[in-house]
Amino acid sequence: MTNSIRFKAATFLVLVLFLTGCASIKTNNQNSPHDPLEPMNRAVFNFNEMVYDNVFDPVARGYKKVTPDPIEMMVGNFFSNLNDVVVVTNSVLQLNYESALVSSTRLLINTTFGIFGLIDIASDISAASDINLNKRDEDFGQTMGRYGIASGPYIVLPFLGPSSVRDTFGIAVDGFFIDPVTQGVTGVFMKDVAYLNSVALRLPVAAARTVNARAQFLDEDKTLEEAALDKYEFIRDAYLQRRTSLVNNSDTAEVK
Repeated sequence: MTNSIRFKAATFLVLVLFLTGCASIKTNNQNSPHDPLEPMNRAVFNFNEMVYDNVFDPVARGYKKVTPDPIEMMVGNFFSNLNDVVVVTNSVLQLNYESALVSSTRLLINTTFGIFGLIDIASDISAASDINLNKRDEDFGQTMGRYGIASGPYIVLPFLGPSSVRDTFGIAVDGFFIDPVTQGVTGVFMKDVAYLNSVALRLPVAAARTVNARAQFLDEDKTLEEAALDKYEFIRDAYLQRRTSLVNNSDTAEVK
């Protein structure tokens, strides 16, 4: 056998092994036990990416370009402070009184001394002392998880992104009943304050929160685009691991 034939045979063998490996990876991805809806999820994921690239990201980049960094930070602080209402409520529902106390204290300090949350004084106190008033992360999806309700299949929601059956229900409960920005069905916290309970006010505030959140994610998304071989798979696995960690109130956890 000549050297030329040996080279062609070796090249063909390497190519076959490479294609076999790729097919195996693809099959494993499609058979993920946590993602039985992967074909549909990938289609929604691709739709979301198109919307982000053509709508949300240009708006977010424009927002970052015209907004000074200190103002952008204060806007982020404001919405983070509003989210502490969700954190406090779900901490109480979970009987997690340590988180409820810390988050209530954060909400009180930042709303009063921090000028409605524009300045995150509570985090500054944590940085300058041994008092831990750092931001917690609790929602109704975690509350259900703490009481043993399984997450169910992984789902990619239009516009909202990664979720699960349990977390999708949690988003609805938080949005309709707890979140001060979006809760408008029951008006739990603001039913007696007409001007705060109006859709005309909440809609632009919700839009501003969405733009601010996307603006904060732009750099991370760019890094993810460059680093991840399969962005969909990376986001899915990271989401599932983080949600399991949050439900267990641990730093690291295996997806169950």
